[in-house]
Amino acid sequence: MSNCSNKIRVLICLSWLSLLALPSQAQEDLSASFNGVWTADGTIFTIGIAVEDGVLKITQMESLGFEWTNADGKLEGNVATIEVDYISAGVTGIIQVELIDANTAIAFVPTCTPDFMVACLLAKGRQAVFRRVEAP
Repeated sequence: MSNCSNKIRVLICLSWLSLLALPSQAQEDLSASFNGVWTADGTIFTIGIAVEDGVLKITQMESLGFEWTNADGKLEGNVATIEVDYISAGVTGIIQVELIDANTAIAFVPTCTPDFMVACLLAKGRQAVFRRVEAP
């Protein structure tokens, strides 16, 4: 009897997990939390983000002297991808940002070229935590 009840528990847990993996309204609502002013942990690097029609608009506020430009970010649920050109470092890349909760996001660089440049080498395998310091 115990073996049967364990199998039922596992089946129920798997059913719940499969429901959680489906796209949900909660994930879409969470993406609106990108709006606001964000600062990278341990730095004064600060950006402003506004979501308009599923597109991230990024405003530089404090870039620590880095010269960079970016395209509008693409938003899918709680994940955004942004094309960035770091003019002063001579590199181009994609930054991916995952919103963890309404005030925390994790950013990393899945692509950076040319990969032999110091900025790309330093970014490889690293991530930055951003905190929302001001909501709209």
